[in-house]
Amino acid sequence: MLRDYLRIDTSNPPGREEPAARFIGRLLEAEGVPVEYIEIAPERVAVVGRLPGSGAARALMLSNHLDVVPVQREFWSVDPFGGEVRDGRIYGRGAIDMKSVGVMHLFAVLLLKRLGVPLARDVVFLAAPDEEAGSSQGMAWLVEHRPELFDVECSLNEGSSGMADFGGRPAHLFEIAVSEKAMSPLRLRVVGTPGHGSKPAPGNPLVPLIRALDRLTTWDRHVELTPATRAYLERLEAGGLVRDATDIAAIEADVKQSPDTEAAFTNTINATMVRAGVKNNVIPAVAEAEVDCRLLAGTSPEEWRRQVVERIDDDRVEVSFIYDHEPDPAVSPWGTEMAALIEGVLRDAFEDAVVVPSTAIVGTDNRFLRPLGIPSYGFIPCLLSQAERDGFHANDEFLTVENFNLGLEVMFEVVRRFCAAPEGGPSEDGR
Repeated sequence: MLRDYLRIDTSNPPGREEPAARFIGRLLEAEGVPVEYIEIAPERVAVVGRLPGSGAARALMLSNHLDVVPVQREFWSVDPFGGEVRDGRIYGRGAIDMKSVGVMHLFAVLLLKRLGVPLARDVVFLAAPDEEAGSSQGMAWLVEHRPELFDVECSLNEGSSGMADFGGRPAHLFEIAVSEKAMSPLRLRVVGTPGHGSKPAPGNPLVPLIRALDRLTTWDRHVELTPATRAYLERLEAGGLVRDATDIAAIEADVKQSPDTEAAFTNTINATMVRAGVKNNVIPAVAEAEVDCRLLAGTSPEEWRRQVVERIDDDRVEVSFIYDHEPDPAVSPWGTEMAALIEGVLRDAFEDAVVVPSTAIVGTDNRFLRPLGIPSYGFIPCLLSQAERDGFHANDEFLTVENFNLGLEVMFEVVRRFCAAPEGGPSEDGR
């Protein structure tokens, strides 16, 4: 099922997720699970399946997205939409982000149905379009136009995962995202003096822009200790992954072993787009760059912009926000039945599991549910290697078969324990 799902190209832009929604819907319908297709825009379709329970408790939502980011095929060693399996690895755009997790959600529903597990709660499966382009034709639209879908106790989605190492050492470390960093991208703009490319050009705007980008990419920033990162370190210390949560030098050395953990402790900035010029022999009149910035909770976007301006230290470079920044992301509580249950399942699977509430370094559809008061957890139940973590939005994205199987088993057990009726309690048909 996963390999077939990966073969459906849902690159966004343009999206066109309807074939993927229909594919998932047919699998649910074949098992007798009621399905609704919600057309948000032409070829932009969400699919909702609901496995009914007795109503003794509120529903659980399993939420995932149908779309993937585009690929540059010439840089892949396999067909990005081939669903190939090589050397125990499942390759394809979406293997990590996040069609594999969608199938884990799907199988949790299918297995509950096949096994006839009596349920105290409805299980709501939701696969939405457009997450990779901001969700205006996906989750944001659904929250506004179909609010009844979100009468749920809590939701599981992407955001964080297990990691097979920490600080360069083997580990069974599982991060569960309770919030996410704020997205606050910036535009750098330099206005220069156009002219002929055949002679010296002191007014070429590309030169200060390139220098500004170099200043930003060589900006060595230390880890930042916020309430969230301090709590993260305390759990690592309790789990034996760090010796002393107050030894900042040692912590920084460990954190910087992986770009994923470093991003969890710092405000990040990456140059992603550059625009200038109209012709090879014409000095451009203006040069612009866009930089992706992800801010830790509590960071003022305006203060961050000021720090960027100070780092560039060049009045010719104008620094502005690309769009109005969103409010500080909401935080889901950790002391819930679901959080305790996830931790319990993971400790049953791995005696030395270290389970840590975390801040997702990426943006997810959870940001639309948390403000509704829905505890929403980012949970990819796999022990991803650094190579797998590096596959997000990258070439040759893959998930190992071993991790896929682990994710299927853990996800099913979490959903089963949370939704099953107490032993001796009523099933959905009252028996």
